[in-house]
Amino acid sequence: MNLRVLIADDELLARERLRKFLELEPNIEIVAECVNGTEAVKTIREKSPDVAFLDIKMPGLDGFGVLKALDGIRLPAIVFVTAYDEFATRAFDIHAVDYLVKPFDRQRFQTALQRVRERLQGNAAQSASSLADLMANLGARVKPLDRVTVKSGDRITLLKVAEIEWIGSADNYVELHVGNATHLMRITMSTLSNQLAKNQFARISRGVIVNLNCIKEIQPKSHGDFLVLLRTGARLQGTRNYRQNLAGLLRGSP
Repeated sequence: MNLRVLIADDELLARERLRKFLELEPNIEIVAECVNGTEAVKTIREKSPDVAFLDIKMPGLDGFGVLKALDGIRLPAIVFVTAYDEFATRAFDIHAVDYLVKPFDRQRFQTALQRVRERLQGNAAQSASSLADLMANLGARVKPLDRVTVKSGDRITLLKVAEIEWIGSADNYVELHVGNATHLMRITMSTLSNQLAKNQFARISRGVIVNLNCIKEIQPKSHGDFLVLLRTGARLQGTRNYRQNLAGLLRGSP
């Protein structure tokens, strides 16, 4: 069957990955790409796609907000795409067809597409069975990264993740700070954050991830923000929205 598809994700690399996988499949028409939830709502109303790949965390209106705003109209089949697996139960409570946790490969994507086709063709029993298997295994996480490769010109450098002191956002790249050196890596902050060991790295703002083993001091600031001082002398600004990621270290702070 032909599928008319909408992609909604605020990350360019994520949209490009989905578009690449979709273009490799037969009988697929990408009717629109949206960069936020508000745009997704408008486009779904106008174009009535068969399936929507929705990022959960988008500026303004998240993936769940998109569905709430579309209450009362015929919805497309929904596949949530996110770097976070803690929303899975809620996603299936509202009858999402699938839930792709970034980073996913083409094989996992094809599984999601097959579930979409089963749902749209009315094979609810097969779809429910495969979703039950997914829910049973969703908690199994990929082993955290221990090494990354970065390219500079013709040189490829292999870095031990444990040696990275902090990571900063640079558009569609991240900056890996190791000693006096800074390496660029083409990946988004959200995708990389999801691949790092949670007991070793913490995201302290939208644009900063810190190695917990490199922290010398944390200084609380006003309105829940805070300053992280590293042993190297680096000073990193943390924001209140990410304060919970340092909950153990900040316990007792105002």
